[in-house]
Amino acid sequence: MEEAPDRARDFIVRTMTADEVNLAADWAAQEGWNPGLHDAHCFRAADPNGFFIGEWRGEPVGSISAVAYDAQFGFIGLYIVRPAFRGKGLGLRMWQHGIEYLGKRNIGLDGVVAQQPNYRKSGFQLAYRNIRFQGIAEANASDNAAWIDVRQIPFDQLASYDGRFFPAPRAAFLRAWIDQPDAVALAHIDGGQIRGYGVLRRCREGRKIGPLFADDEQIAEALFTALVARCPGERVALDVPEPNPAAVALAERYRLTSVFETARMYTQRAPDLPLTRLYGVTSFELG
Repeated sequence: MEEAPDRARDFIVRTMTADEVNLAADWAAQEGWNPGLHDAHCFRAADPNGFFIGEWRGEPVGSISAVAYDAQFGFIGLYIVRPAFRGKGLGLRMWQHGIEYLGKRNIGLDGVVAQQPNYRKSGFQLAYRNIRFQGIAEANASDNAAWIDVRQIPFDQLASYDGRFFPAPRAAFLRAWIDQPDAVALAHIDGGQIRGYGVLRRCREGRKIGPLFADDEQIAEALFTALVARCPGERVALDVPEPNPAAVALAERYRLTSVFETARMYTQRAPDLPLTRLYGVTSFELG
């Protein structure tokens, strides 16, 4: 007679290896999330200890990331249970492990809107919606002396500008993000100061723009067109915060259509970010 399963004994949650972060990215692709080709490497740079895998009798069956950016802020993502293992309470075990790892930090996530009630049970409150716009954008970017590859800018200057739009310092992640292969990262410089920057990266299908931060709508559009012009005829996705109507209008102006949305939620007070200057979220997995 087969021994009855003992979840406490048969299922463990442990820290991922680098290769297993790639495995989680593969699962994300199977879920239709279309990760970037180099997301796993960049994500792990943010917090190598913040990625967890669930094993059922030695077989990897689920994942969750709980990235601790600093002592005050963390972000939950890559929360996946393989279809054949759902409905067994394994996802909850991973969830509890990730939440425990982040401790008393303010924790953010971008969750499926339908799961809001479940997240509320864990203390998360809705801040706003993020909307993914996607399509083939036709844009011609003229040469502009204000554009510069961000890797030509002193990194501390870029990290300082990025810090205006994110709740915590993320230098290790940011360096990996702008240096990844198959990516274009441009900044708008005016008077020696950064006025906006954006990153276009190759994904399993097409490309994604993120982040896209800009001091005004004109700079945001110019950056968007400069990036889109680098991948003519390819599908592009841009994830925009709904509270920024100019970002929504930008996506719609270039005939990108809404394909799904997420609920940006936090366990504590929503960080005071300049959402009207945030035109593209970096990623739904890491914030």
